[in-house]
Amino acid sequence: MASKRVWGLCLTVLLLGGTGIMSSKAAPNKVVRILQTNSAGDNVQIIDPATNKVVGEITGIEVNHGVVAAPDGSRIYITCEAESTLDVADARTLKVVNKIPLSGHPNNLTVSPDGRRVYVAIANAPGGVDVIDTGSLKDVKTIRTKGPIHNPYVTPDGKFVVAGSTQSNVINVIDTKTEELAWTVQEDKGIRPMAFATNPDGSTKWIFVQLTAFDGFAVVDFAAREEIKRIDYPDLPAGRSPVPVGATRTNPGTSAVGGADPSHGLAVTSDGKILVANSRLNSALYLYSLPDLKLAGTVFLSGKGAAWVTLTPDGQTAYVSNAVTNDVSVVSLKSMKEITRIPVGFVPKRNGTGILQE
Repeated sequence: MASKRVWGLCLTVLLLGGTGIMSSKAAPNKVVRILQTNSAGDNVQIIDPATNKVVGEITGIEVNHGVVAAPDGSRIYITCEAESTLDVADARTLKVVNKIPLSGHPNNLTVSPDGRRVYVAIANAPGGVDVIDTGSLKDVKTIRTKGPIHNPYVTPDGKFVVAGSTQSNVINVIDTKTEELAWTVQEDKGIRPMAFATNPDGSTKWIFVQLTAFDGFAVVDFAAREEIKRIDYPDLPAGRSPVPVGATRTNPGTSAVGGADPSHGLAVTSDGKILVANSRLNSALYLYSLPDLKLAGTVFLSGKGAAWVTLTPDGQTAYVSNAVTNDVSVVSLKSMKEITRIPVGFVPKRNGTGILQE
């Protein structure tokens, strides 16, 4: 009897150990990747930040706009302007596996921290945010907003979607629990890229907002629901020219010429200490310390048409899409230098950082 119990115990341990080994082998590797869309093409490049080389490509998405990775790294979601769909790509194969019809013409998108929802900006009137259930891969709801939406963002705590309208000049704040519009902030210019500062408890403290035809950004107090500050970028030093040549702050040139609005791209480092801000007009990346919002550094870019920026998870490196020169500037935030430029597709704009399954 004792020998049977010992044999049973050994068998159990062997089975559990075997299961553990199998699970370990089955667990996917995770790799950091920079995802770069090309607004005048049908491909999305996948960049390895360890080598700064393009290591993969998603194809067949004409006029791709926004891109975001699922939090678990299994999928990549891309908005397709040509077909008004949300395209879903497998992160391992980089093949499009689903096209979800949307309620209207899409622009950018964002994903909830738990990965259960993707929120897609609807850019044609009357405007709204489409809610995609990632379990069923269905468009389950359109949340109506004040004006067509250009860029939506989920706040770091996951409690709100903040959606900006370039046409109505309104910041729309949506409660993710009720999936209804909670409140709005009216600005005097169109709402462009945004980013967030947080309180010690993780709640949202400020919204940083870039505005149409303004080379700088506004600061909106989240609790007070009002703008509290507006910051202009520094003047260009002698010998440097704006993009396009001859542009000024009051007449910055159109996005068709320069690749984006004068100021287009914001990100906050993972430690919450630095706000990184693009200036297309100045071909520059500006670093502002938080929470005092003092200029901490400037990096001039050799690429032209700075249109978006994303950061590596450690907050050490910025990737700036250059819509005019068709490349991506890689910037070390520690040394405050442009390291290299990576050739990509035609008119690269939105980009994002994903930790993907491999």
